[in-house]
Amino acid sequence: MPSTVPDGEAMTRLPLRIAALLASLALALAVPASRADSLAAVPPLQGGPYAVGCSSVEQDFSRVPPGENAEWWWEGVPTEDGTPRYLTTLLSTSATPVLTIPVPDDSVLYGPHAGTSVPVVIFVCYPTDADNPYADYALPTGKAVPHMQRGGDPPLFASERARWPVLLYSHGYGGSPISGDYVSALVLLASHGYAVVAPFHGDQRIANLRLEDASDLLNAIANFSKFTAMQAVRPLALAAALDHVLGSPGWKDRLDATRVAGFGASQGGESLMLMAGAKLTVSVGLSSKQVMSDPRLKVITSYVPYFGQSFFPAFGRDQGGVDDMRPVPVLAISGTADTTAPIGTTEQAMRRLAQSRILVALEGVEHGFDDASRDDIFTWTLRFLLAHLQDDRSARATLQRMERVE
Repeated sequence: MPSTVPDGEAMTRLPLRIAALLASLALALAVPASRADSLAAVPPLQGGPYAVGCSSVEQDFSRVPPGENAEWWWEGVPTEDGTPRYLTTLLSTSATPVLTIPVPDDSVLYGPHAGTSVPVVIFVCYPTDADNPYADYALPTGKAVPHMQRGGDPPLFASERARWPVLLYSHGYGGSPISGDYVSALVLLASHGYAVVAPFHGDQRIANLRLEDASDLLNAIANFSKFTAMQAVRPLALAAALDHVLGSPGWKDRLDATRVAGFGASQGGESLMLMAGAKLTVSVGLSSKQVMSDPRLKVITSYVPYFGQSFFPAFGRDQGGVDDMRPVPVLAISGTADTTAPIGTTEQAMRRLAQSRILVALEGVEHGFDDASRDDIFTWTLRFLLAHLQDDRSARATLQRMERVE
């Protein structure tokens, strides 16, 4: 059963609040169920009411050499001799958006990549009508992209409303929007009425590191300038992806630029915090520097967000860099057994936030997608988005009293 750190200012009274919750639980066990809070447990939210269509990621998989797999190109994994791989090599159509991201000439943030540019592919899934004629697109992993546009096909948004809210989707380090469980999560979120915009970060083009435990982090510190650059480039890619869809024919007239949120997994959670103005740790001495502060991002949700390690927090000394964030509501869902993105480090950052925030603890969950927690992950996320992005007053009332997912 997940536990929660309460919303808003109540977080500063956490020990008292936990005691109160424990007392309430004991009382609930001793009194008739009819007197229990009917909104403490909520039913799970699963697939949404909309079919989903997606932009093109059409590829020529014959370009993948024998013994290799397409995911290495999606994720930017270099060859053993250091030759770069990226999705652009496999793309078979110009219909897939490839953005050129200019990297500022700031060596503190971007190290050897300062003053260069990075190509970034973006992928969008959105609510569509059930009679969308576009065929699904099979991926070599066994997954499929639903109702995928091909060639010059325009997006076919659901006709129910004129404009749809935008959800920036930032995958974890070394992943991609169409690898593993990411594509399924992206489609599920789109089915609930969001245009989900996802860059292929291609992290390993910038820093070929592992981030699975403390020893891996020590290796990252040994390659510090590349590690910092990888983190700092990610929010640039998210902002550029948003620029693209809000300025492109077929997209801009169907998207609500006033309702932009983000969902980040692992490193993606940190990326959204940086986009909202949190300062990134830029030295072994834990000094920090702001990457950007994009006023369009209104809400952040995240699963096992990477906020650094206890001895090396992501947002400067004592996570003080979050003090400079815009007042964006934040949801963080963490696992109590996660050693890659420890919940204690996440809690340290969350406690410093002055805005509305909730930390959900999934008991015994390690880093990575936990299928048994699927209902918890997406129900908390979707409720938070309804409450804070779409200003659904009923969802806000439910969220204030919500303690668990049935």
